[in-house]
Amino acid sequence: MFDLARSGGTEELAGNVAAGLPVNLTNDKGDTLLILAAYHNHAATVTELLQRGADPNRVNDRGQSALSAAVFRQNAETVGALLAAGADPDGGTPSAAATADYFKLPEMAALLRGTHQ
Repeated sequence: MFDLARSGGTEELAGNVAAGLPVNLTNDKGDTLLILAAYHNHAATVTELLQRGADPNRVNDRGQSALSAAVFRQNAETVGALLAAGADPDGGTPSAAATADYFKLPEMAALLRGTHQ
């Protein structure tokens, strides 16, 4: 299942969740399916998991969230989907906001503040 999240296997992953796979399933590092999909730039998979109830504010064992992963990868579509689902820009360690500041990503910072044009 984690490989499907990493590779963007949206339909197969959604089918497994519909069949009873926990949408917030975590691996041995605490990474959720959502975190892996966000980190690997699969916006459609992120959106599907969110629609199926994935928690946008879960963090892995290192305190990282799906939103901070999406900001790091500079994926505006994924950032937007996570924010729309209630992801907290200040949650996690480092937070998405701190990630944008640290890596000097002004477009991502603007998205997080809701000031993106």
